[in-house]
Amino acid sequence: MSIQENYNDIKKQLPSDVQLVAVSKTHPVSAIQEVYDLGQRVFGENKVQELAEKYPLLPKDIQWHLIGHLQTNKVKYIAEFIDTIQSADSEKLIMEINKEAGKHNRTINVLLQVKIAEEETKFGLEIEEAKNLYRKYLNGEFPNIVITGLMGMATFTEDRDQIKKEFLILKRLFDELNQLQPLQTLSMGMSDDFPIAIECGATSIRVGSAIFGRRDYSK
Repeated sequence: MSIQENYNDIKKQLPSDVQLVAVSKTHPVSAIQEVYDLGQRVFGENKVQELAEKYPLLPKDIQWHLIGHLQTNKVKYIAEFIDTIQSADSEKLIMEINKEAGKHNRTINVLLQVKIAEEETKFGLEIEEAKNLYRKYLNGEFPNIVITGLMGMATFTEDRDQIKKEFLILKRLFDELNQLQPLQTLSMGMSDDFPIAIECGATSIRVGSAIFGRRDYSK
């Protein structure tokens, strides 16, 4: 199927209140423009360098989300234009995002990335760390960021029950933090498991290959 057919197929499956982040990593500007022309405005990239190269070449009303692991020394390259950093996985990184946002007199939306998968390779905060960071945020410690929600990745497995169990761990934490101050975004679910994520309460999904086709992993 074409990119247009893929995109329309995904959109048909989504409830109206679930945000689609089109994950465009390793895909060319022309493909991003094609999806933009279909009405998509929220795009996700994994790598700072790739995002910084694409940003000047595309429409300025795109809301860019950084969804990959972010090193503190690279925040400065995207702080001027990034809409949301979904991969805030340490207090050190949050402090750096807050600092760089302040330099540009803006606030940056942040999702706390929580480790819910059993795989050792996945980044993320432990649940208690996420709770403590949210409390610090509510106490005014990071004035140049807005914590809008949580992000998590399930274990890469065919076991639907395990995926569901992990998504529900994140949903329970989301509901708990939501009692302290309302959150908007529960980002979970990708091309292979987003229907389960929506079933478990996701308000935002990150879909790449199901729209753009399989990526070139040599890049």
